Amino acid sequence: MRFPRAKVALLVILASTLLSGCAALSHGFLAAAGPVAGEQRELFWTVAAILAFVAGPVLILTPIIAWHYRQSNTADAYRPEWNFSWTLEGFIWIPPVLIVILLAVLLWGYTHRLDPYRPIAGGPPLQVQVIAADWKWLFVYPDSEVASINRLVVPVGRPVHLTLTSTTVMQSVMMPRLTGQIYTMAGMTTHLNLRADRLGRYHGGNMQYNGAGFARQSFDVEAVDPTSFRSWVAGTARAAPPFQPIGRALLEQRSVVQAPRVFSRVPDGFFPSIVAASGGRNHPHGTSR
Repeated sequence: MRFPRAKVALLVILASTLLSGCAALSHGFLAAAGPVAGEQRELFWTVAAILAFVAGPVLILTPIIAWHYRQSNTADAYRPEWNFSWTLEGFIWIPPVLIVILLAVLLWGYTHRLDPYRPIAGGPPLQVQVIAADWKWLFVYPDSEVASINRLVVPVGRPVHLTLTSTTVMQSVMMPRLTGQIYTMAGMTTHLNLRADRLGRYHGGNMQYNGAGFARQSFDVEAVDPTSFRSWVAGTARAAPPFQPIGRALLEQRSVVQAPRVFSRVPDGFFPSIVAASGGRNHPHGTSR
C-alpha cells in the first residue's frame, strides 16, 4: 500500500509533534524535581485554567452564532436598526477585565516568589560558581577547590546558590526540571537559586544562540544523596588533575568538550579574576559591572 507524499509528510509531522510533547513532559518543568520548577508548574496550570474561561466561550459561541445567523434561518426576528445592548456590553467587557485583574494579582505574587535571587529554604546553600564559555560550562566549588566541566553535582535536599558569569558573549542557562532561566554576561555576575528534591540526572543547557557549538552546549545536573556528594568532592580533590593548566586551557578554547571533566586545586579567587578580566567586579548581591 502506497501513501501520497503529502500524507507521509503529515504523519511525520504529527509523530514529531507527539514525541516532542512527550519529551516536554519528561524533561520540562511539568516533571518538576525541585521547589522552583514545582511553583512554575503550579503557575502554568493555574493560568491555563483561567485562560480556559477566555477560550471556552469563543470556541462554544462561534459555531452557535454561525448556526443561528445562517442564511436559511428566516424564523427569528430581523432587527436592522439594533445597535446597543447593556447586557451584551457587560458580557463583552466585565469578564475580561476581571480576568486581567486576577492575572495581574496572581503574576505579581509569583514574580516575587520565583525571583531567581531569592534564597531557598533548607539550610545553608552550597556555593557554586558558574562560568559560561564557548561552548562549555565550568562549575567551580570554591569551598572545596574542585571544579567540573559540563557536570553539576549537587546534594539532594540542600539549596544551591549559583553565581554566574561569562567569558564571552551573553549566554543563558536553564535547568527546566529544577529552576528558571537566567543570563550570564562577561564582566558581570548574576545569581540563581535551586534545590533538587529527588535523586536523578537532569538536563541543563544554553538557551541563547552563541555560535557553531550552541546545540551541544549542555550539561547534566546530578542530584545525589549527601553522602555520595561528599565522597565525590573528596575523590575529586584527591584524584583529579589540577585545574592549572589543563582546565584553564580548555576554558579558553572555542570547542565542545565531548565528555565531562573534573579538576582539583582550583586557584582561590579564580571566579573574580574571570569577571575582572572582562572589566567587571564581583558583587555579592547582584549584577555588577
